[in-house]
Amino acid sequence: MPLVIAVDGSAASGKGTLAKRLGTYFGFAHLDSGSLYRLVALKLLRNGHHPGDEQNAEAAARTIDPADAQRYDLRADEIAEAASILAAFPRVRSALLHYQRAFAASPPGQAAGAVIDGRDIGTVVCPEATVKLFVDARLETRAHRRWLELEHSGRSVLEQVVLADIRSRDERDRARAAAPLRPAPDARLLDTSELDIDAAFAAALALVKPGVEEALGTRHRG
Repeated sequence: MPLVIAVDGSAASGKGTLAKRLGTYFGFAHLDSGSLYRLVALKLLRNGHHPGDEQNAEAAARTIDPADAQRYDLRADEIAEAASILAAFPRVRSALLHYQRAFAASPPGQAAGAVIDGRDIGTVVCPEATVKLFVDARLETRAHRRWLELEHSGRSVLEQVVLADIRSRDERDRARAAAPLRPAPDARLLDTSELDIDAAFAAALALVKPGVEEALGTRHRG
């Protein structure tokens, strides 16, 4: 079984950037599981359906092409909001679960391992992951980071609006019945509130590297 680093965390905590850098560092394949939910949202909205339509959301989840996960339009605000809504549906999560587990079991490019980031990777998707990391930061810090991203991309929005949006997403993620956002009992916790991305990566690497190296050593001895 390939090695798996599960990176979970709240919106705008930095988990996606950290997961991508960890993948590059170890030479592991990286999957942003959130992109799968955004693909479902994109397909649902383009077909004229509401993100609260569970039946059509499930149908969309079963027909997405993960190869489209790098589409530029997946980062649009309305796509992210719709994805947060439909991600609460158990049938949608079930439809995407097989792809995520298949990615972990057989990483693309014959990579020695996989880094998968999301909300329930260490608790539901890969509960036996080699190493689990849970990334979080203060709400106000995460909102400010997201606001800066939007400003730099040319989208003008009030920071208070961004704060309210992330607070709403937090509430949905943590309160949903299906795979609520929470750290796995054996996850390493990383608070990035006071860290820039380089310091956050150094801290993340220090938390996961021992476990990865131990697993690699065990594999080689075996």
